Amino acid sequence: MYLRNITLLGLLGLLSACASEPATPVAAQPIAKSADAAATPTHMRELNGNLLGVPDGATAELALLVIGSNGLPIQLLGNIQLRGNGSPLPFRLIFNPESFERGIRVELRGRANLQGRLIQQMPTQLIRTAQNQTLGDIRMQPAP
Repeated sequence: MYLRNITLLGLLGLLSACASEPATPVAAQPIAKSADAAATPTHMRELNGNLLGVPDGATAELALLVIGSNGLPIQLLGNIQLRGNGSPLPFRLIFNPESFERGIRVELRGRANLQGRLIQQMPTQLIRTAQNQTLGDIRMQPAP
């Protein structure tokens, strides 16, 4: 008898929850991001600059890579993805300077994809030191 009452109460609670008005969804508030508001942590470093020529709707990807003696990437130190809007795209790539070992080659490489197809690539930027650096304007080039 006791189990039947608990079951009945549970069903009544479920029915009343389904019968009530649905809650109105809260509109998402856009979050304003500024370079000053999101400071780089003291133990990290950053590379920043602008990508030029990324078409509207394209996805630009930047990667900070350790390059082996054969010229191929062997380790990823940091990466970001940006959505092109037809105007210069500011970027800020944060990395850990402790990942830089003496004598390694570190490069910043980039590419842009549109609808899953490689359309542009960035000239390789050699990163010589593990310090904050401003790379300025970097123009994307058509992919071969």
